[in-house]
Amino acid sequence: MLDLIDEVNGSDGQALAEALGLSEIVPEAHAAYRPLVVDAMSFFLERLSPSRLTAIVAEQLNLPEDTRPTRRMALLFRRCPTLHKLGQMLARDRRLAPDLRENLQGLESLEPTTPLDEIAALIQKEWGRVEGLQVESTALAEASVAVVVPFSWREAGAREPRQGVFKVLRPGVEEQLHEELEIWSALGVFLEERCAELGLPVLDYRNTLDSIRKLLAREVQLDHEQVHLARAAAFFADTPAVLIPKLLPFCTPRMTAMERVDGVKVTDSDLPLGQRQQLAKNLIAALVAKPFWHPAPSAAVFHADPHAGNLLVTRDGRLAILDWALVTILNKAQCVAVVQAVAGALTQDEAATAQAIETLGSGSDPAAVRAAVAAGLRQVRRGTFPGFDWLMGLLDGLGVAGAIQFPEELTLFRKTLLTLSGVLNDVSGQMSIDEVLIKSALVQCYRELAARGMAPFESRDFGSHLSNADWFRLWASLPMTAIRYWTETWRDALGVWNPIVGRVSNAGRDPA
Repeated sequence: MLDLIDEVNGSDGQALAEALGLSEIVPEAHAAYRPLVVDAMSFFLERLSPSRLTAIVAEQLNLPEDTRPTRRMALLFRRCPTLHKLGQMLARDRRLAPDLRENLQGLESLEPTTPLDEIAALIQKEWGRVEGLQVESTALAEASVAVVVPFSWREAGAREPRQGVFKVLRPGVEEQLHEELEIWSALGVFLEERCAELGLPVLDYRNTLDSIRKLLAREVQLDHEQVHLARAAAFFADTPAVLIPKLLPFCTPRMTAMERVDGVKVTDSDLPLGQRQQLAKNLIAALVAKPFWHPAPSAAVFHADPHAGNLLVTRDGRLAILDWALVTILNKAQCVAVVQAVAGALTQDEAATAQAIETLGSGSDPAAVRAAVAAGLRQVRRGTFPGFDWLMGLLDGLGVAGAIQFPEELTLFRKTLLTLSGVLNDVSGQMSIDEVLIKSALVQCYRELAARGMAPFESRDFGSHLSNADWFRLWASLPMTAIRYWTETWRDALGVWNPIVGRVSNAGRDPA
């Protein structure tokens, strides 16, 4: 890498991308994608400003020659807010090599490097001097776009000072983020063109990256996060096991002041196995089940950035959910469609399941959807429960095949589930999201019983997203469900048996 800086100054991002050893990071099972990964990183790097790229190269050159590629990449991600966020999302993904996951997990919460005098100057500029307010001399943590600094202040008449933290944007991070988001807006087109050249499946990179780009743009909108925090605090007010930091009266559009939360990352907890399993269930209940089974989903929010650095266990055993900059909302129609798709799978109703899935997206290929649904229903007949895991796998396959385009909210919801799944694995091992969702759904259905007696027959104004008519159709379809199940099971068996019979028959023929 000694002559690398000259090449990079000539806007040759390819040299740096190759020097990082990205090809070694991509597993052998996906070896065909190695050129695409290197080219995508080259595209990104060579469009950074010369000053930023030079600083990145200088840091890489100062590393020992035998530094592992996974370490080099983690350091690169730390210097780029959008890559930093990507690293946090992937840090617990079990499909990645352990060494890579370990390095990416270091991005979940960093040791502060921004000079505190710069942060103190920003705080004073935003709020000015407040009598009795004391900013501490050491920052708590540094994230992809912000620094968290503790402070204390004494309210009038109070005997003891109160503790809080300021979340302040890192100097220059807004400019860096906007520069990188412009690159991302062009990256999708490049990836689709490069896939065609390499003979790889041409996925819908444009819409996917555009959704992520919009999401990341919200990271620096701290006034929006303050609205989300207040909303989340109200939503979880009836859940003692969950702690949402309270906002304090020192917030500005560019600085958030909130109560200080003492705890450790959920993945670092030394709780006994039983308590870790309960913690994992609390994570699913708070981040997925409670908002999904809400009667009016528009009043609920899904935390869209549930990496381990944002999820703490407090000293009294509560789950603290931090950093509400990124949220997503599934509307009532989307929640209804998800439930209808699952109900269709349980009753082996291919047409109903396909219709519900098409409702979730746009521009669908009906034949491809029906084929995917038929394959999914075969999985159900073979013992797979048609819950969230089953449905999201089905939607993933349709999205990858380009058979349907899903809206931004559903894409972000899927990303949330993937990130959370990795965290759950590291908290308590294998933990089924479906198990908690089903139990929560049953509790919700029980709570609705009294109200259903007075509700219109077709009304779905319930947390279960099912009307009385839906329940009637489910019960009435039980005989037909049994017929479909056994009929299709026999067809599955015959489909397997016929090729075997054919092979045996051919083997017994006289070659002459």
